[in-house]
Amino acid sequence: MKQTAKNWSESVIKQDEIDKYLINGKDFIDENEINEKLKTNVNHSKEDIRKIINRSLNINRLSFDETAALLNVKDEAIWEEMYAAAAEVKRRVYDNRIVFFAPLYCGNLCVNNCKYCGFRNENKDEVRKVLNFDEVKKEAEAVIDEGHKRMIVVYGEHPKTDANYIAESIKQIYSVEKKAKSGKMNRIRRININAAPMCVSDLKKLHEVGIGTYQVFQETYHKATYNDVHESGPKSDYRWRLYALHRAMDAGIDDVAIGALFGLYDWKYEVMGLLYHTADLEKRYGIGPHTISFPRMTPASGSDLSTNSKYLVNDEDFKKLVTVLRLSVPYTGLIITAREKAELRKEIIKVGCTQTDASTKIGIGEYSGVDKAELENKQQFTIGDPRPLDDVVRELAEMGKITSFCTAGYRCGRTGEKIMTLLEKTEEGKFCKLNAVLTFREYLDDYASEETRKVGEKLIEKELKEIENMKFYKAHKLTDLMTDYYERVSNGERDLFI
Repeated sequence: MKQTAKNWSESVIKQDEIDKYLINGKDFIDENEINEKLKTNVNHSKEDIRKIINRSLNINRLSFDETAALLNVKDEAIWEEMYAAAAEVKRRVYDNRIVFFAPLYCGNLCVNNCKYCGFRNENKDEVRKVLNFDEVKKEAEAVIDEGHKRMIVVYGEHPKTDANYIAESIKQIYSVEKKAKSGKMNRIRRININAAPMCVSDLKKLHEVGIGTYQVFQETYHKATYNDVHESGPKSDYRWRLYALHRAMDAGIDDVAIGALFGLYDWKYEVMGLLYHTADLEKRYGIGPHTISFPRMTPASGSDLSTNSKYLVNDEDFKKLVTVLRLSVPYTGLIITAREKAELRKEIIKVGCTQTDASTKIGIGEYSGVDKAELENKQQFTIGDPRPLDDVVRELAEMGKITSFCTAGYRCGRTGEKIMTLLEKTEEGKFCKLNAVLTFREYLDDYASEETRKVGEKLIEKELKEIENMKFYKAHKLTDLMTDYYERVSNGERDLFI
C-alpha cells in the first residue's frame, strides 16, 4: 500500500516512548504548582531579590520560587539591577563573545495544523516546496558565501522530510566547500537542527551523521492552550513533544535545546515552564539544555492568531523575560534571533544572549535565488532584522563584542555533561575566547568589508592583550599555543582550534 502523509503521521507517535518517562502517569509540568509559585512569590523585599541575584552571579541555577520572585518584581530600579546582573553573568560564563549561525529551511510541507504557523497543513495560500539535495547544497554554498561556519537546518514534519531525508541533507551540507573572497576554502563546520520530535531509532540516525544540537520548542507549556492551537497532526500530542529531548539524550545526542513561542500564553508562565523543563533534564541526565530560545510570535501567512493573540509580548516585557532566563539558568546559552528588529536585538543582546543569526532568509530556497514573488507566500513568520552578516558583525564589534564562529568544543569532545560542567565553573568561556579570536581573524581576512575589518582589528588587538595578561591561560600553558595558532591563521591556515 502506498504511504500517504495521513498514514505516515498516524505512525509517528510511539506511546511507550512517552510512558517510560512518566511518574505515576504524570509529566513534569505541574500547572497548579507553577501557578501557585507565581501567585505566592510576590512583594519580596529588595534585600531578598538581591540575595537571589547574588546566587545567580555565583553561577547557581535558581529554584522555581526564586525565579517566580524575579518574575514578579515591580520596582523598575530593581529591574535595572537585574539587567546589569544578567550582563555580568553572561560575561563571567561566556566572556564578551557572540556566536553566529544561519538558519536554512529545507521544506515547508507539514502534516500538522498549528494556528500560529504559516506552514500549517490547512493554509491554502502557502506555496509548498521541499529542496532536493542539489538545491540543499546550493543553499549551503550561498550561506557559506556570507562567511558563516555553523547552521541550524529547519524541517517541516512530513514524510518527504523524515529522518532519512534529514540525515542525507546533513551529509550533503557537510560535503560542501566554497572559496572565500580571500581564496581560502570555507565550509559549514557545525550543523544543528530544528525538527519534529522523533522516536529513538530515528534520532540515532541523526546522531550517526553528526548533528550538533537538536532543537525542539514546546511552543507553550500551558496544556489547554497547547491543545487549542495544535489542532491536528502528531504535534497535537503534548507529551510526545514534551519528551522529545529526553529521547534524544537516550539516542546519544547530548546537546539539546529548548524554547517557547512567546505570545501563545502568559509570558511568566512560559518562563517557569522552560525552567521546569531544564530541571527535569538535569534531574534525569545530569545536564540541562545547551541553549534556550524565546522567539516571539510574529505575523505569519494565513494565521489570525499570529497577530491577534491576547498574550503578545511587548518589548519591555520581552527584555524582562530574557533577563530572568539569564539569571535563572546562568550557564545555559540564550539565542536571540532575527525575528526581532535590529535596535531591540541589540538591546536584548546586552542582557545576556550568547547566540544570534544574521543574513537570515527563511523562504524555501531563498539564499540561492528562488523567485521573489513566490517567497512571500513561503515564509513561516516575519523577519525583523534582515541585515547581512557583515553589518551585524560590525555593530557588535563597535559594542565591544567579538563575533565567534567557533565549533571547537564539539570536535574536542566538550559537549554534553563536559561542556555544561565547564560552563558552570566559568572555564569553557575561556577556551571559547581563544577560539573566538581565531575564527574572528578568519572572518576579517576572508569575508569582512573594509569598514568592518577596521573596527574588528581594534577589537582583536584588545582581545589579544587580555589573553596575554590572563592568569588562566598562563596556568594552563595556553598563551604560547594561542600565539602560535594566531600567527598561523593570520598567515592563511584555517580551522585551528583549542
